[in-house]
Amino acid sequence: MWSLRRERILFICDCIRMKRLRTYIYLIVLLPVLGYTQVGIGTRTPSADLHVADPAGTVRIESLNATNNPTYNDGVNLAPVFVDGNGDIVLGNGTGASGQEPLNFLIEVPNFIDDNVDANGFGRGAVVNSDDSGESAVQDRIAQVVFTTPVRGIIELKYAVSAWVAGSDLNLGCSPCAYPDNSESVVFQTYFVVDLNSDGLDALESSRVYGYNGQYFLSNNAGGQGYAYINGIANFKAPAGTHTLYLYGIVQDSASSYTSVGFGGAEDFLKIRVFN
Repeated sequence: MWSLRRERILFICDCIRMKRLRTYIYLIVLLPVLGYTQVGIGTRTPSADLHVADPAGTVRIESLNATNNPTYNDGVNLAPVFVDGNGDIVLGNGTGASGQEPLNFLIEVPNFIDDNVDANGFGRGAVVNSDDSGESAVQDRIAQVVFTTPVRGIIELKYAVSAWVAGSDLNLGCSPCAYPDNSESVVFQTYFVVDLNSDGLDALESSRVYGYNGQYFLSNNAGGQGYAYINGIANFKAPAGTHTLYLYGIVQDSASSYTSVGFGGAEDFLKIRVFN
């Protein structure tokens, strides 16, 4: 009986020793791996945590592609990649605060004013008239653009608009256009107001004018007609959401003359850049 118990005890001790031996072997094998965290692709001797040694090697991050990140990556133009304050690789302009991915994207709206081309191929655009019945300054809305930003940020507007100045109503055509009164000075101007969240312009929004700019026009007998150009730039803050821009045109002339200005009959563009 004692011999049988002794054999069992010896068997159990052998099992314990084998288990410890296997544990020691695992540790011996794993310790070099745990202590060496660099990964090499195309090399057995990486010199960084991640080392791509292939001369033609590339790195793909699918969270930044056009499908998963269409706001920043349109799939056509190269999207700039930067490192934020946490060391994360992000799309943007590199100016984000630590822990916040920077946002810098551009919305381009070419030809944002209808050319309104007549039967003779003349683009009169959006027409603002100052008639000869005592008016000296007239303004009217000439375009609107809706855009969406996913975050609160600074909105930068840049725009350029063509303008044709005539002495008769451009809505009736231009074949040819009448000249403005000789030697009369005319001023035509443009500016934006912003309907934040596209819920209707309130009194405060209507009073805030952005991108105000103007051109001076002087007619004389030796002059010829053609498109002039006006451009402007503006910055304002906007919350995340969908907003509406309204562009206005102004015509200033003598109260006794008729002046018609067609805005945007030729080239025009609007660029909206969003910074967070």
